[in-house]
Amino acid sequence: MMVSTEMEIMELITTAGESKAKAFEALKMVKEKKFDEARAAIAQARKIDVQAHKIQTSLITRDIDEEQESPEIGLLMVHAQDHYMTSQLAKDLIESLIEVFDDEK
Repeated sequence: MMVSTEMEIMELITTAGESKAKAFEALKMVKEKKFDEARAAIAQARKIDVQAHKIQTSLITRDIDEEQESPEIGLLMVHAQDHYMTSQLAKDLIESLIEVFDDEK
């Protein structure tokens, strides 16, 4: 049975994955020169990302709170952080690509 922290970490992985998937939907729209749709997909990715950020903040807050037990930093936590950071990078890069390739803006 998973403990609460493990469930939070799994939620971070899932949420970051959803955000990254939306960002790559935006990239597909860029390739098809559908820039308004690409911007909408990036906006959705950023909205989904808010939840991932809240989870990460909760984990970090508990880690620095001396009165609480720090979350274990195991492979699952590292994996979650990797997912979160790559979703951030994907969104930022794809958002830049929209601006680069949208000639009408």
